[in-house]
This record gives sequence, C-alpha cells and structure tokens, in this order.
Amino acid sequence: MSDADTPEPTARKESGLRQAVDFSGLLAFGLAFLVMRLRGMGGDEALVNATWFLVAGSAVGVAVGLIVEKRLALMPLLVGGFALVFGLLTLLTGDGLWVKVKVTALNASLAVALIGGVLLGKQPLRALLGSVIPINDRAWRTLTLRYGVFFLCVAIVNELVRSEALVGWAAARIGRGDVDPADVWVSFRGVLWMASSAFGLSQIPLIMRNLTSPDKPVDPMAPAEPDTAP
Repeated sequence: MSDADTPEPTARKESGLRQAVDFSGLLAFGLAFLVMRLRGMGGDEALVNATWFLVAGSAVGVAVGLIVEKRLALMPLLVGGFALVFGLLTLLTGDGLWVKVKVTALNASLAVALIGGVLLGKQPLRALLGSVIPINDRAWRTLTLRYGVFFLCVAIVNELVRSEALVGWAAARIGRGDVDPADVWVSFRGVLWMASSAFGLSQIPLIMRNLTSPDKPVDPMAPAEPDTAP
C-alpha cells in the first residue's frame, strides 16, 4: 500500500473513534440516570448525580481528540468545553437546570455563528470541522445554512422540552400528570442523538454530488458532532 492510500482509513478510524467516545459518554449518562431512578431517586437529584458521567465523558472526549488528532480541533473543543462548564455548574449548584440549558446555549451559539457567517459571506462550518470535506463553495454554503437551521431548531425544541411548566401541562392533557419532567428531558436527549445522526446521514447526497477531490477522505458525519456529545 502506498502512502497515498493511508489517509482515508486513518481519517475514518479517527472519526469513528470520536463518535464512539461521544456516544459512550451519552450512554453512560443515560444509564446512570436510569439506574438512579429505578433505585427510587427523584428525577432532579438523579439528573444532577448522573452529570458526573457527563463531565467525565466530556473530559475523555477532549483528551481523545487531542491524542488522536494531535491538536484541539475547534468543534470538539467547543462541544467538550460547553459540556464541562455547564456540567460543573450543575454539580456545584446541585441544580439540573444548567445541564439542560447547555443544549440550548451550544446549539443557539452554533446557529448564530453559522447563519451569521453565511450572511457575511464567510465559511464558518469549514473552520469548525476537524477535517475539511472537499466540496465546492456553493455546497459549503448550503450545508452551513442547513446545519444552522438544524441547530436553531434543536435549541428551540430543547427550551420547550426543558420547561417543567410546559411538560406538566402537556402531561396533564394526556392524562399523565405523574410524569417527571427530568425523565422527559433525558429521553429527549436520546432522541436528539438519533435525530442528529440521521440529519448528518441525510447530508451525504449533497456532499457526494459536490466533491471537488474524490480521492480525498470524506467525513460526512463530522458536522453532526456538535450535539451528539453528552
């Protein structure tokens, strides 16, 4: 095998490792919350205690990114940084509100950066990715706008789902007044991971139609990383 043949499998391996670490952190967070709830712990208390796994998973994710890529790529650094800051705020205050707000803060920030960058004639998504996808400028603009709108929608939906008043009202309307808002939000995080992955996969046709260097490695799932982390 020549040197020219090695980058693609290496890039795929690195991308797969990052995604595995992100998913493992989210899975550990969800399982910890579930175990605590089954043992009779209240929803808010379980959410705060499960955040230890979020913080640990985020720290491992940043470390793995540094070791694998030999640098701190901007996107993983943003994701891990937000998770660490809001996770630590949750643990220090004992208030699960912070870990919920993290999803809104991260996605809203990304939405403003991406949509605002396009309006200013920039390519912010290209700068955010750890590895550049070889596509033309028109495709970059389309991809950036799509992700900007997606992140904005995630931020809005998260604000609705994290609202205990709204969740309580909706639960009462369907005769489930005993539903714990914390259970609803943690379940939403699992659904959000699947939605983010599905959205990333749905962008592959756009990427493949607009490749400028077919021989270069393509990481079509890279843009979906912002909210797949715990």
